[in-house]
Amino acid sequence: MTTTNYLASARHTLQLEIEALQEVLAQLDQDFAAACELILNCQGRVIVTGMGKSGHIGHKIAATLASTGTPSFFMHPGEASHGDLGMVTRSDLVLALSNSGETHEVTSLLPLLKRLGIAIIGLTGAPSSTLAQEANVHLNAAISREACPLNLAPTSSTTAALALGDALAIALLQARGFGPDDFALSHPGGSLGRKLLLRVSDIMHSGAALPAVLNSASLREALLEMTQKGLGFTCIVNEQHKLLGVYTDGDLRRTLDQDRDLRDLKVSDVMTQGSKHIQADLLAAEAVLLMEENKISALPVLDANQTVVGALNMHDLLKAGVI
Repeated sequence: MTTTNYLASARHTLQLEIEALQEVLAQLDQDFAAACELILNCQGRVIVTGMGKSGHIGHKIAATLASTGTPSFFMHPGEASHGDLGMVTRSDLVLALSNSGETHEVTSLLPLLKRLGIAIIGLTGAPSSTLAQEANVHLNAAISREACPLNLAPTSSTTAALALGDALAIALLQARGFGPDDFALSHPGGSLGRKLLLRVSDIMHSGAALPAVLNSASLREALLEMTQKGLGFTCIVNEQHKLLGVYTDGDLRRTLDQDRDLRDLKVSDVMTQGSKHIQADLLAAEAVLLMEENKISALPVLDANQTVVGALNMHDLLKAGVI
């Protein structure tokens, strides 16, 4: 095949799958709303099952449901008949996928599930099939043809099932009022999770690691504190540990430019007053924004009483994965 032929084939395949999704959209009805209500009223988990390619799609649907506020996991229908059905409780619900609606491994589970009184949502491409008829609710994923030129390999049909699963997950997400904070709790290892969960207090330097000197300290003492703590600055505080200012590497360069005798200086003589700072209970992402807006690389951290309790710099935020 030439490059032109490859592109023509790809465009034809994508067009057929787009048309398949348009078919699914056109036949969407109240059964979809009924499926949403069943899941919202479920006291347990949504157990997704399917064989072959439908099973692969089922894995993804279960993962999407679980990450968007609907407890869910995938159960292999073949393994279910050999003990895994014990994972299903009477408070659960089953979402069964089968394009034909006649997959033996799936339909053989139906009598057992019904005996347990478990609600079944069938997602098939055949509304008159066994699974569609036996299910409490049927989601119609019927399409005219596969994108495969032989009309055999599951292509458009699996795309249709996957899209219906996504539609189900998003409808449930919206119905539950599931927001960014909820999403972060189920994705703590991701960048969004770190941005929405990590607070300044989680990553700041505190206690003995906090660079701070009294306003009566000499410049030499302040420089020693900066060197020992390694954050590129030190907080200048009063006896009550309230922030009066900061002294940074940049301030040191400016002091040297003034050609002053460093031995006679107090740090309060050359500190930056009214320095930017951040509250300990704010999100670390807010510290990033504050630093970027003010073109600074470090911040003192205050508590609710405006007492200095910590310090952090851009390196700490990078290390924590917030940026």
